[in-house]
Amino acid sequence: MASVKRSRAADLEKAGWTRQFIASEPRLSEAKEAYEEMGLEVRLEPVDPEDLDQECKDCFEMDDSCRTIYTRPKKVDRS
Repeated sequence: MASVKRSRAADLEKAGWTRQFIASEPRLSEAKEAYEEMGLEVRLEPVDPEDLDQECKDCFEMDDSCRTIYTRPKKVDRS
């Protein structure tokens, strides 16, 4: 039986998260704040090198401060 490798991005998408883009400071904080002001939940994840082409991988390996921004609508507490 072959094992299936599930990517972190696929798990996040299944949980309702939408990938926005990759950023580093100061744009990372600016984007996070803007999405939160729009009423969205924001999640910052390390960049997955498997999602990048080789040219981009080279740069991200030198700068690990970049994060992938994911958003989803805030869950409403109905209690």
